[in-house]
Amino acid sequence: MDPSRKRRIRLVIALTAAMLLAGALIYTSFSAATDAKQPSQLLRSAASGHSYQLTGKVVAGSIVQNGNSMRFAVRDRNGKGAELPVTYSGEVPDPFRAGREIIVNGTMRGGTFVGKRDSLVTKCPSKFQAAPTNSSKT
Repeated sequence: MDPSRKRRIRLVIALTAAMLLAGALIYTSFSAATDAKQPSQLLRSAASGHSYQLTGKVVAGSIVQNGNSMRFAVRDRNGKGAELPVTYSGEVPDPFRAGREIIVNGTMRGGTFVGKRDSLVTKCPSKFQAAPTNSSKT
């Protein structure tokens, strides 16, 4: 067989394999992604026992620590809507506190979101928010 033809066949096979692998990677990336649900969405339509990713703001005065577990309530990210009680055990990020946005994986059980151990992530406030204007400058 002609050497240039062999090279061309190998190139076509290598490019085909690369395209198939890239397609599989893209499919896996998008199919594994889950939309984070806000408390109002979970309270309306969550099925007990299904896994969800919850996002929202921690309600002030709702954090109760009990050893390695804690309870707190979360509202929608805009700070409005009904409170969803959350139970969680495991590592708690340092910036976790009332008013912070969080993301936690878990399931709904009897109207309470039960967080998966060590899945709590705290979103830090944006560094790029507009500075408050002081209208009383003279």
